[in-house]
Amino acid sequence: MSTQELSAIGYDNKSPKFNGNNYAWWKNRIQNVIMGIDYECWLIVKNGPNIILKTDVEGNQVPKKDSELVIADYKLLEKNAKAMSILQQAIEAYHPGQTEAEALIIWKQSFQNQSAFTSWVLPQKQSYSSSINSPCRWQGIACDNHGRVTNITLPQLELQGTLDALDFSSFPHLSYLDLSQNYISGIIPSSLGMISKLKYLDLSVNMLNDTLPLSLANLTLVEQLCLSRNNLTGRIDPSLFPSATKHANSGLISIEVIIIGRNFLDCPIPSTIGNCKNLSFIALDNNRFSGPIPESVGNLSELNTLFLYQNYLTGPIPTSVGRLSKLTDLRLFDNQLSGRVPQEIGNLSITNLQLSRNSFTGLIPPQLCKGGNLVYFSASSNNFAGPIPVSLKNCPKLNRVYLKNNQLTGDLDQALGVYPSLVYIDLSFNRLGGELSPELGKSENLTALLIAGNSISGEIPKEIFSLPNLQKLDLSSNRLQGNIPPEIGQSSKLFQLSFQNNMLSGRVPVQVGALQELNQMDLSNNSLTGQIPSEIGSCSNLMSLNLSNNHLNGSIPDEIGQLTQLQMLLDLSYNFLTADIPLNLGKLQRLETLNLSHNHLKGIIPTSIATIASLKQSHVIRLAIVAFASILSILLVVACSILLCRNRRLAKCKQQDVSDKCKDVFTVLNFDGNLVYNDIVEATEDFNSLYCIGTGATGNVYKAEIPSGQVLAVKKLNASTLEKAAVAARSFVDEVTALIEIRHRNIVRFYGFCLQESIIFLVYKFIERGSLADDLGSVDGAKELDWNKQIRIIKGVADALAYMHHGCTPPVVHRDISSKNVLLCSELKAHVSDFGTAKFLNPDSSNWTTLAGTYGYLAPELAFTMVVTEKCDVYSFGVLALEVLMGAHPQDQILSLSASMSDDQLKVKSEDVLDRHLEYPTGQELIQQLEFVLQIATLCLNINPQSRPTMNYISQMFETKCGNDNPIAIDL
Repeated sequence: MSTQELSAIGYDNKSPKFNGNNYAWWKNRIQNVIMGIDYECWLIVKNGPNIILKTDVEGNQVPKKDSELVIADYKLLEKNAKAMSILQQAIEAYHPGQTEAEALIIWKQSFQNQSAFTSWVLPQKQSYSSSINSPCRWQGIACDNHGRVTNITLPQLELQGTLDALDFSSFPHLSYLDLSQNYISGIIPSSLGMISKLKYLDLSVNMLNDTLPLSLANLTLVEQLCLSRNNLTGRIDPSLFPSATKHANSGLISIEVIIIGRNFLDCPIPSTIGNCKNLSFIALDNNRFSGPIPESVGNLSELNTLFLYQNYLTGPIPTSVGRLSKLTDLRLFDNQLSGRVPQEIGNLSITNLQLSRNSFTGLIPPQLCKGGNLVYFSASSNNFAGPIPVSLKNCPKLNRVYLKNNQLTGDLDQALGVYPSLVYIDLSFNRLGGELSPELGKSENLTALLIAGNSISGEIPKEIFSLPNLQKLDLSSNRLQGNIPPEIGQSSKLFQLSFQNNMLSGRVPVQVGALQELNQMDLSNNSLTGQIPSEIGSCSNLMSLNLSNNHLNGSIPDEIGQLTQLQMLLDLSYNFLTADIPLNLGKLQRLETLNLSHNHLKGIIPTSIATIASLKQSHVIRLAIVAFASILSILLVVACSILLCRNRRLAKCKQQDVSDKCKDVFTVLNFDGNLVYNDIVEATEDFNSLYCIGTGATGNVYKAEIPSGQVLAVKKLNASTLEKAAVAARSFVDEVTALIEIRHRNIVRFYGFCLQESIIFLVYKFIERGSLADDLGSVDGAKELDWNKQIRIIKGVADALAYMHHGCTPPVVHRDISSKNVLLCSELKAHVSDFGTAKFLNPDSSNWTTLAGTYGYLAPELAFTMVVTEKCDVYSFGVLALEVLMGAHPQDQILSLSASMSDDQLKVKSEDVLDRHLEYPTGQELIQQLEFVLQIATLCLNINPQSRPTMNYISQMFETKCGNDNPIAIDL
């Protein structure tokens, strides 16, 4: 466009004519109109197309005059791409050609690390026409043949700053913008929508916050939009996507790839996304999207990838998904989806289908692998019933299958085929029957075969042990019979061997001595006979050995003392072992649990065993659980205990002023909740919800500032009805009994309790900052948790649990470790809270009638056995540690991280797992500490409780790797 006259008419009618000297004023005025800031402003281009942007003060369209084309249909004029382009062209002729360079220099000056952009220099004494001033030779900048900037490519440069100082209006020809994997903070400016020629935008893996600006709808040419791994919040405006009309000219009408995963977006998925006809890749995972999957998704005929996992989506999968003929990758795991999976999905060429941890019911689509393309299939932890899909039997590309924790039935030998590419299969905890097929031995790439908790019968086929890469074999809790095949010695890479809870007989084969990589072996609860083979002493990497509850006889082999890596468990109990206990067992200096009970051993206990330091701190004392006969007896015991404590206190306070005596610094010994009952009721205005600061498993928590100035956290348990009284009383007894003995700096301080009419409450020290979950879920809070603080928080929780499990007599199991139950003080130190579900550990009475804990942290065995041990806390701790490192709950990554990993694999995983909102650690010591924490977390997630490390071991390792904080010291 050549020289044109551009004028403006505002409410003052005094807007100047445009010329080269008042460019800055005009640029600002145009931007204000386009962004909808200056509503009563008319912009007119003369001597060219008569374009008028015209709205009144309310943002409504002003009637057009003859020969005028009015483009102002609504309040925000962000979608007027055509008018915007004409206006920018109109002023371009007047503006010097080097404004792009100037804009980049101004932006550079806002960086915190300007030294990284040494090539970005604008000579002071050069004419504007000089090519030396051109930014085309600068780092990350590319231009077209006319010297105009078309590409800005600056990924992974540790760029620190914001986008506020970048004048996007200076880049009318920009088509490619990549600022990914930096440390850019602040908001996404609305002015970004002015780059009308932009085709590629990548701002992923930064620290951007606030909402998505609606002005992005102006980017009608954008084909790829990548905003993942930021701190974006709020909703997605439906107008960001085009309308359903055939000739829609606004919104992301050209979009092909949209990636907005791992943010904090909180809204339903707009149904208008189904109007983006070119969309082939959608990733909205790891957000807070709610509501149903839009039916309109079925209109996306080009779609091949749909990631909606780790959200809060509800309802069924829409049947329209079955129309997506090009769909190959569908990931919906970790939502709240329900209903039946549309059978039409079986007609698609799906290669990756992930449905785990939802509430799906009915049959798995029988034709799921009809075309033979399925590679990865996960549907664990749902309510699927019926047989394994028949099409899976002939699925040659199948690589990984996760179907555990469902209600699948049928004969296993009829359901499975030969899979040349299969690496991992988990069918645990279903209702499968039949026998193990020898054909399993032909899946030569198989590394993990997990079929625990079913009704498989028959013998273990020897062909399984011919698998050259087998590492994990779990056939526990079935009905297997016969001998363990001697061919087991061929599985040279076997890492985990679990045959417990079957009906196996015969001897333990001597060939187990060839399993040099074996880390965990559990053959307990079978009918094995004969002697323990001395060859087992050759399993030099064994950390856990359980042969209990069999019919083994003879002596304990001296060679077991050579298993110096044994750390977690050596259990030979409930057998018929005889002779003396070998002196060599004293060499097992890392061993934490030793059980030789219920045998026919004789002689004296070797003094060498007494020198095992780890055993000294892992003792288990059993405590009988008293079952009260009735609700009244429960309340009677509680009331009597409180009255006794109160009488003793009143006797001591008889000659003193109660208000003065009972408002001192509280301890369990001098606190009488009844004496400050009125103060607490008054401070909370009779437990008004305004003072409620949290909700625990057994009651609400209130903040109370009593007249002495002390601030308390008061947990109220309401027992207004007889039934509620029984539940509350039991919780009350549990919590008080546990807390009254627990004194540790990483455990919330307990002051005392009160029972008054139908109100029961517990009084704790007030922890001012709030829960760890609040910080992880908050953009500002998460920024404060740098790597060193994260390690300190995780270590603090480990120390607290180590004290509970190994420093208390009897040990105490928390049962509900989660980020909501870890409080942070102002110094960001961890304090474990909420013992409403705590229970004294009695190995013989560990069942409970109700499942306690938080979904996502529960140990897998609790869903089936309800057997509560310290190892349940260990599993929850592992999840919590990962959550802190990742900045969010690990969700589906628990599956991949729970497998054993080499050091090299672990390093790769750490780069993928660590929270990208934080700067990646650079110091070697810090990197090693973080990798250590990740390694500990993965050990805690082992599906076999006995194979998880103890909290005592974890605490000691933290002490060694991450500094000595006296983990078991009691803080008085």
